[in-house]
This record gives sequence, C-alpha cells and structure tokens, in this order.
Amino acid sequence: MARPMQVARYWRHFSEKYRLIGGKCENGHVHFPKRPVCPVCGSKNIEEVQLSGKGKVISWTIVRNPPSGFEYYKPYPLALVELEEGPIVLAQLTDVEPDEIDFGMEVEVVTRKLREFEEDGIILYGYKFRPPVE
Repeated sequence: MARPMQVARYWRHFSEKYRLIGGKCENGHVHFPKRPVCPVCGSKNIEEVQLSGKGKVISWTIVRNPPSGFEYYKPYPLALVELEEGPIVLAQLTDVEPDEIDFGMEVEVVTRKLREFEEDGIILYGYKFRPPVE
C-alpha cells in the first residue's frame, strides 16, 4: 500500500522537482516550493513562477553517514543554495569535488538520480545543483 502513495506524491510534486516551479505573491515575495499562502506576508494571491535554477552556495557540508537509501552516494555534498530570485533551497551538489566547493560558488540546477528502490527497480529523479558548464 505504501508504493501507490509514493507514486501519487511523486506526480503531485512533479513540476517542483523537474521544472523548479515556485510561487510569487501579489506583494512580490518569491518562495519555493509554491505554497497556498505567502510565508512572508500571508497573501493568498499566489501565482506560479518558473525559477531560473541559478544561484550561489551560501552554506554546505559533506554527508558521511547518510540516511537509509543514500548509502551508495556517500560521502556527498549537501548545500543551501540561494536562488537568483531569492528562495533558499537545500539540495545535493553534483559534478564537483568537495575541495572545489566554496561559499558564494555559482551553481545551476540539473536533473539527476536521487535514489533507486532495488526491490522494485523504481528510480527517483529530482534536482541537484552543479557548477555552471562553460
């Protein structure tokens, strides 16, 4: 019974995970993910906005003891990324060595494999961030 719930949740959050869709209230506050009420001013007049996917690392760490299902990726960098539009996103960094990561480093969003359910062969994808490709 748990599997159908995961599939339903997956489709419910599809645009957030693959298109980085946020919300913008009538007063101009941008947030991610999109919410029915603005977390800054309480406005309920929210429109969908496509976020650029570009930002900078404001803090980061290396996860050496990951939660169940992420052991394959250890150690991996996890960062707070401030998007150009203002929201701060927690995400894995990819395509970068840990000693290359620095505060203020510019990054861009990419779609990557998040985890795999070996028993069912289901692979979940989502967003991660990497240094811009030149």
